[in-house]
Amino acid sequence: MSINTLNKIYTSDKIEYQKSRYAKLAEDFENFFGEKPSRYFSAPGRTEICGNHTDHQNGKILAASISLDIIGAVIPTDDGKIHIMSEGFKPFVVDVSDLKISEAEKGSSKALVKGVLRGFSDRHCKVGGFKAYTSSNVLKGSGMSSSAAFEVLIGTILNGLYNDFSVSDVEIAKIAQFAENAYFGKPSGLMDQMASSVGGLIAIDFKNPKNPDIENIDFDFNSTGHYLCIVDTKGSHANLTSEYAAISTEMKDIASFFNVDFLRMISKSDIIQNYSELRKKFGDRAVLRALHYMDCNIRVDKECKALKDNDFQGFLDLVNESGDSSYKYLQNIFSPSSPSQQGLSTALYLAKEVLVNSGACRVHGGGFAGTIQAFVPADKLSDFTKRMESVFGTGACIVPDIRSVGGTEIKLPDT
Repeated sequence: MSINTLNKIYTSDKIEYQKSRYAKLAEDFENFFGEKPSRYFSAPGRTEICGNHTDHQNGKILAASISLDIIGAVIPTDDGKIHIMSEGFKPFVVDVSDLKISEAEKGSSKALVKGVLRGFSDRHCKVGGFKAYTSSNVLKGSGMSSSAAFEVLIGTILNGLYNDFSVSDVEIAKIAQFAENAYFGKPSGLMDQMASSVGGLIAIDFKNPKNPDIENIDFDFNSTGHYLCIVDTKGSHANLTSEYAAISTEMKDIASFFNVDFLRMISKSDIIQNYSELRKKFGDRAVLRALHYMDCNIRVDKECKALKDNDFQGFLDLVNESGDSSYKYLQNIFSPSSPSQQGLSTALYLAKEVLVNSGACRVHGGGFAGTIQAFVPADKLSDFTKRMESVFGTGACIVPDIRSVGGTEIKLPDT
């Protein structure tokens, strides 16, 4: 059973806020649908800590679910239709018997719901109708994977309403990725969905993507005297799909030279020994991106060891290394087609100015626009926030907690 209480999901200082948040959600549901909801669900956003663009090459990542989430008030129906109203968006309806891929629907929430339904149906899991009113504080385009959180929420609702939570968190993540790839039209890896669905601080090895190796890392970030900060530079992800796709394409080009499908199937020494021929055939950027991948896989293991050994300074040093590698070798800090727009570069510079020789910072998420991640000492948090918000606007610096639970049903105190 995947049912948790507010106290399990959220930190004690946020409980009253969450109670009022869920109460408003129930009120909004009743105002829109004309009846009271019977069940509540939540799926978190995520933060990537190490492994930037490694999952789509069967690599390793370190990620965590965070306290920002998408929540849904729900009631099952017997009409075979899913009715969804998301706060701030137009409502839509999906017929569970019509799961054809539609080119016109790609890029829409409706496409994601259809994809999740198809994923459940293909696994011979039960599906059915429901009404849901959702509200999210996972910012779109923030690198916290709002789309993955939505996919996982829909999967968790179907799992709870119709499958008695028999579908595993890992399987829901795979279904969610399928929905995003096939129905939404975005070529994402599995990291976002896995972090949201499984929850907690997790190391994932995708060497066998059908059965990834997942390890929960037991580490209390609250004891370090540092805050996790996500800085939203307010950059647009519009027209960046080709930039994201080029990363996986170039990495696969390098792999193809060795007659394999993914970089995970070769070694760093293979690349070094064939460097001259590779750069002539595919260009320097493709080779550098492949080397970034190789180093990131090693770095994930080192970060996990540092946390297990309670070597937080060693961990911070590795976070900085990770950011440096993304900047120089992965090269996903700004789009070459829009060199005047460099919000991430600006945020990283400002972060270094405040942090000096403390903390750590790196690009967060897919890159090119959006957010950076920083681990900021408590005594510098105020200055860090002011500096970032003076450039990127009020609310640009987000300070989430790391959440121990992924997609789940919520048992409210009075339900």
